[in-house]
Amino acid sequence: MRWIDVPPVWLAGFVLLAWLQGWYVGLGLSLEGGLTDLISGVLIGGGVLLAVMAVVEFRRHQTTVIPHETPSAMVQSGIYKRSRNPIYLGDVLILAGLILRFDAVLSLVLVPVFVWVLERRFILPEEDRLRRTFRADFARYERKTRRWV
Repeated sequence: MRWIDVPPVWLAGFVLLAWLQGWYVGLGLSLEGGLTDLISGVLIGGGVLLAVMAVVEFRRHQTTVIPHETPSAMVQSGIYKRSRNPIYLGDVLILAGLILRFDAVLSLVLVPVFVWVLERRFILPEEDRLRRTFRADFARYERKTRRWV
């Protein structure tokens, strides 16, 4: 069951909810237009780019990208100089972009709910593992690098 409790599965679930809402419960609300298409494309593309950059850093340091495992190295280079959670930030951007793409206006409320789920299910336990494993290194990193942006 642990393979089900990973961020991409949660993202897919939230995306599915947004798509269903946009398709079946539009209530006549719409943000459709050229600017919305541009913004959604930028959000989705930016989210994918952030995630790819983060995974590349994990691979360079030869450590796990799986949230429930203990990492063998603490990654602080590349995109991790700017954000402690660029993959999760990418997931949030992808969700927001897809909500706009689906024209699922009511589903915009899912974005903060998704952030909350990511923090509770993944970020806080990961930070606890990093704190126990890398102690002083993580404390310094936590002081100089923000959680999201």
